[in-house]
Amino acid sequence: MPPYGRRVFINVPFDRRYKKLFDALVFTVHDCGFHARCALEGSDASQVRVEKLYELIRDCKYGIHDLSRTTLDTVNRLPRFNMPLELGIFLGAKRFGGSPHSGKVALVLDSQPYRYQKFCSDIAGQDVRAHANTVAGAIGAVRAWLRTNASGVELPGEVEIERRYAQFARELLTMCRQQGLRPASLGFVDYRAMVLAWQEANP
Repeated sequence: MPPYGRRVFINVPFDRRYKKLFDALVFTVHDCGFHARCALEGSDASQVRVEKLYELIRDCKYGIHDLSRTTLDTVNRLPRFNMPLELGIFLGAKRFGGSPHSGKVALVLDSQPYRYQKFCSDIAGQDVRAHANTVAGAIGAVRAWLRTNASGVELPGEVEIERRYAQFARELLTMCRQQGLRPASLGFVDYRAMVLAWQEANP
């Protein structure tokens, strides 16, 4: 496991519609030399979910929080508040956690500029970036944020990351076939392992 200062907690929707952005975010984090972590990496039924979140947030200096799905769902006509809640826990850890947590750094993502002001105006002081629901937008936002906040780290340019991600996405099917995995049901841990293996072979 990389050190605390290289771990990035990813707090995003896990639904099918968001998967293209989630996959790109994980790839970008690793292509920039960091290590992605999220709630999908463990499935201990004996552990309360919020306790798992506490542990992940405690273990990561950086956090990516996407609020673009804070909208009414089509079934219950209610908004989803998991992502804002986890952002709140992250900010609380930064404010009250002492050292080293006072140095935590958050990136808040949304689909459109300033949309968040209509449902969560208290985060106006955070670094909120819009990705327009595009892979290129997500890659660019994460790369720019890490470039700003990870001093002394040389990062590839966003165009280069986009090119490498497109190549990885084309080769992922073959990699899954070689390891006897179904791409459609690829879990986070296996996907992260695929990213790491590909990046090791394509430095």
